[in-house]
Amino acid sequence: MDTLTLWLAGDVMTGRGVDQIQAHPGAPVLYESWVRDARDYVRLAERVNGRVPAPVAPDYIWGDALAEIERRQPELRLVNLETAITTSDEHWPNKGIHYRMHPANIDCLTAARIDCCALANNHVLDWGRTGLDETLQTLQRAGIHSVGAGRHTEAACAPAALPIAGGARLLVFSWASPDSGVPSAWAATPERAGVALLPDLTETSAQQIATAVAGHRQPGDLVMVSLHWGGNWGAEVPQLQRRFAQRLIDLGAADLVHGHSSHHPRPVEVYRGRLILYGCGDLINDYEGIASQETFDPSAVCLYFAQLSRETGALTRLEIVPMQLRRLRLTHAKPAARRSLQSLFDTEGRHFNTGIQTQEDGSWRLHW
Repeated sequence: MDTLTLWLAGDVMTGRGVDQIQAHPGAPVLYESWVRDARDYVRLAERVNGRVPAPVAPDYIWGDALAEIERRQPELRLVNLETAITTSDEHWPNKGIHYRMHPANIDCLTAARIDCCALANNHVLDWGRTGLDETLQTLQRAGIHSVGAGRHTEAACAPAALPIAGGARLLVFSWASPDSGVPSAWAATPERAGVALLPDLTETSAQQIATAVAGHRQPGDLVMVSLHWGGNWGAEVPQLQRRFAQRLIDLGAADLVHGHSSHHPRPVEVYRGRLILYGCGDLINDYEGIASQETFDPSAVCLYFAQLSRETGALTRLEIVPMQLRRLRLTHAKPAARRSLQSLFDTEGRHFNTGIQTQEDGSWRLHW
């Protein structure tokens, strides 16, 4: 095989702890106070899109996405897991939102046969270092690699080395930047567990990543750098992010940049043959039925299938499958959601000389 196919996803958020929300416009306001039970989010979703069945199988949340993934048979499946997997009640103080999934529900992730979770983000320590330790252990027991968080700096910054056909590896690194909302106290140190946190997006930080990659890369390896960066909304890609991603490629530190944090997709760039996903957007979240002041539809999400040359790491093909969250389940996107996403990729993509073409099966193929 001359190419490597990866399934990439942005933020997978499962289960909330404490949050403050308001009901969808047009529906009665259910809650304007603290929410402490995930079933409240189910009731909000039901007010907008109808009854959510219960009980459901672990693969329920993936819905139509599973068939799309299986049809393409990606060699590796990678997501940004933006939650803690823990029973810890030690929520991080002075933080507005805390995500938590019970370890008994790990089969929600194994149902999609996820290979690796990036953890350098602003929710993995929502329930303290006890919660982080349980998250790491739960993923390890489930046979899912994790990267970007660990019991000390060396562990947090180490890559996941995923074997690929031909005897080579895909090295996956994960870092977060402070502008994504990661508290500085979450940074891993030689003596303290935490996340791989960059101080900024400067040349010094790019060189730091390049040095880390060079310390692990062997002949034939491909490298993906997963970055949790920037704010939650807005289609415009900050120049600082663009320069940083391009610099990683210039330095030979990344064959693919996997960006996330924004709740909706952002434009795609192909730089020197390498794929840069500036923002994959959410994939699974619990915003259904929650009021939003933004113009972006938080229910409109995407699956990304990237095909890379095994020899050079260059992008040979990118397919994007538009999906939509309905009744807490991924379904094929409705026409309005498709138009919204298509406009984003085409209109904003012009700044990066990229756009999308519709294929016979309804998916999109990137052109550059």
